[in-house]
Amino acid sequence: MEESISGFKMRGGWGDAVEHGERITRALHESGVPEDNRDAFEAWDEWRPKAHERLGEDVDAKTAEQASVAEGKGEQEGKTPEEDLQTAGEKLSESYERVENGDSDGALDSWKDSIDHVARAADSAGRKAVRKFEHTVYRKVMTQLAPYYFDNELVSANIQKSTRGEGGPEFVFEVNVNDDALKSEVSKRLADYEDAIDRWHVDTPKAVESAEAAEGAEPPPKTVEDGTEGQSNPTTN
Repeated sequence: MEESISGFKMRGGWGDAVEHGERITRALHESGVPEDNRDAFEAWDEWRPKAHERLGEDVDAKTAEQASVAEGKGEQEGKTPEEDLQTAGEKLSESYERVENGDSDGALDSWKDSIDHVARAADSAGRKAVRKFEHTVYRKVMTQLAPYYFDNELVSANIQKSTRGEGGPEFVFEVNVNDDALKSEVSKRLADYEDAIDRWHVDTPKAVESAEAAEGAEPPPKTVEDGTEGQSNPTTN
C-alpha cells in the first residue's frame, strides 16, 4: 500500500483490492466514525468492491447509482409529474372558485399551491430525464474513459483495471478519508494491521476465484466465512 496526500493506494489483484477496502472500512469503524457521518459510512461500505462482485457489472452499477441526481421533493413523496400536474389543475380551479366567492386570500393560497405543484412536476420530470441520461452516458461511455469512483463527505475513492499480469488483471484502488484527523487515525490503524496481521480473511464465498469474479464468470451462491455477515475476519499472528 502507498500512502500520500491523495489517499491510500494499492496495486494488485481483485482479492487485494477487496482486502484494501475491507481494511479501510475496519479502520474507519474502529477509529469511530462521527454519528452525523454514519449514513456516509454505510454508503461507502455498500459501494466498496466485494470478492463475489465484478468490476464491470456490480461496481459499475453501484457507481452509476451513487453518482445519480438525488430525488426531488415530489419523488420523495412518491408523486409522479402527472399526479402533481393534476393537483396543480385542481388547485387552480379552486383558486378561481375562491375569487368568485370573494375569498381573495384563499384564492392566492390556492394559486401558490398550484404553482408549487407545477414546479415540482417539472423538477421531477427533469430529474428523471437527467438521471436516465446519466446512467446511459456513464455506463456506456464514462467507465471506458475514467475509473469507477465513489465520493461523499466521508470517503473519496476510485478503482480501475490497469494491466493484465501473468496471474490475471491488475487493479489500482485509491481511497481517501476526507477528514484530516480521521484520516490520520485510519493511517495509524492500517499500519497496525500491517504489523500485527499475518493473513487477512477477506469476506468472500469460499469457492470464488478473484480473477474470475472480476472478469465476469458467474460466482457461486454466496456464503460468508465464519458465519459473520459484513465483517472482516483478520487472523493475527
